[in-house]
Amino acid sequence: MTRMRRSIGALIAMAVGAFCFVAMETLPVGLLPLIAGDFGISLPGAGLLVTGYGLTVALMSVPLAHLTRKVPRRRLMAVLLAVFVVATGASAWAATFELLLGARVAVALSQSVFWAVVGPAAASLFSVEVRGRAAATVFSGSALAPMLGVPAGTWLGQQAGWRSAFFALAGLGLLALVLVVALMPSLPVGEGHAATGTAPSTRRYVLLVVLTVLVVGGIYAAFTYTTPFLTDVAKFPESAVSAVLLLRGVVDLAGVIVGGMLVDRRPHLVLIGSVALTLVSLLGLGVLGPSRVATATLLALSGFALGAMSPALTARVLEVAPGNSDLASAGTSAAFNLGIAGGAALGGLVLGPGGLRATALIGGVLVAAALALTVLDRAYAGRVIAAPGRAS
Repeated sequence: MTRMRRSIGALIAMAVGAFCFVAMETLPVGLLPLIAGDFGISLPGAGLLVTGYGLTVALMSVPLAHLTRKVPRRRLMAVLLAVFVVATGASAWAATFELLLGARVAVALSQSVFWAVVGPAAASLFSVEVRGRAAATVFSGSALAPMLGVPAGTWLGQQAGWRSAFFALAGLGLLALVLVVALMPSLPVGEGHAATGTAPSTRRYVLLVVLTVLVVGGIYAAFTYTTPFLTDVAKFPESAVSAVLLLRGVVDLAGVIVGGMLVDRRPHLVLIGSVALTLVSLLGLGVLGPSRVATATLLALSGFALGAMSPALTARVLEVAPGNSDLASAGTSAAFNLGIAGGAALGGLVLGPGGLRATALIGGVLVAAALALTVLDRAYAGRVIAAPGRAS
């Protein structure tokens, strides 16, 4: 097998791994009633399976990336996927809710490192000219997880018990592990174009972290409450909600593909464009929410924007990382999860006094601030290029 074929195979394996981790993070959403009933706990209590997972990733990404920074990427990726397989299997076998929660925390710890290293690892397999497309391939796996993994896992759990869904996911993780071990080359740590930023800048990296928190927080301030928005504001029947969400998921994947095709040539345009589209979609939902056609269209637009934004953020990390790109990627991963948690909390705060449309409007305010930072970053990058001797 040629080196290029091995690299493509390893890239697909990492995309499957990304699918597994995102599916594992979100799988309980569709299974909460079954899990809560099995263990005799409330739905909010079972919700700890989701919130505890997200908080673990947000808090542990940077520390664990620092601890593992010298481990060869092939070995590290294999260990992370092995932890996923064992802990997901343990989730399926868990006799108590506490054991299930502990097993999920173990998966979250491995995911904390996975998202820190998978972007640079995927980029390192190919030339610098196509590393954006390599990252987009990995993110296509994560985009497919909510669209296919969660509905399939929910259906399987309803047919054969919630534990069967975790067993199936462990099996898919095992396939990714075997492919990584068989195909991923052993690359020296800290070498190659993806090991450090191509235009290191502490100031631009800090802007990127803040931008990530703001834009993701804005998205999830509204997206957390999408289902009641669809039924109570746009007056969709409950039977149509899954179709609207599926539409958003399909367009999300299209955004990943389009963003990946463009990001290597026009990285600034993809990032600014995706943030601007997110702003339009959120403000539009706040104003035009009662219209079913407008709501479905704007939700699809937000999905496209988020999909395109994923490879653009990875490309920006690989450009401006002030030091080790894995640690920089861990920082933006933590920022992403902080944005999810903070956005959901902010949406809940405005929901009571302002109603569901207020969640979209407050999300738009956050994304407007993110867009301003994106434009500021672009202007600063232009000054650095004009004066290359100037410290950044």
